[in-house]
Amino acid sequence: QLNLVESGGDSVQAGGSLRLSCVASGYTKPPYSMAWFHQVPGKEREAVAAVDSDGTTEVADAVKDRFTIMKDNGKNTLYLQMNSLKSEDTAMYHCAADLTGWPMGRVPSRYEYSGWGQGTQVTVSS
Repeated sequence: QLNLVESGGDSVQAGGSLRLSCVASGYTKPPYSMAWFHQVPGKEREAVAAVDSDGTTEVADAVKDRFTIMKDNGKNTLYLQMNSLKSEDTAMYHCAADLTGWPMGRVPSRYEYSGWGQGTQVTVSS
């Protein structure tokens, strides 16, 4: 059974940086795509960035110039490098994985992922 464990969330000042990590384990077949989603209370879980096994990435427009998604296949680890953090980046960040991809040209929706981690909290204060 696929297990995803996130880490790296913290409380930081606006303008700071964080790197989130997500370690995947327990699968019999490697995920085809992995992604980071964020969620604030009362709102939908939204995609931040995604990457497929070919290395194709998609990053949400709101963070495109500040966040980078990376995958280390050897370590079964997904990363999200977050720079120039803003207060509006405050959210719970969840790692997601699936055996299928998503249509190119947009970030995926949460309905396109079957495996989820528990999340790691990012709080940015101004």
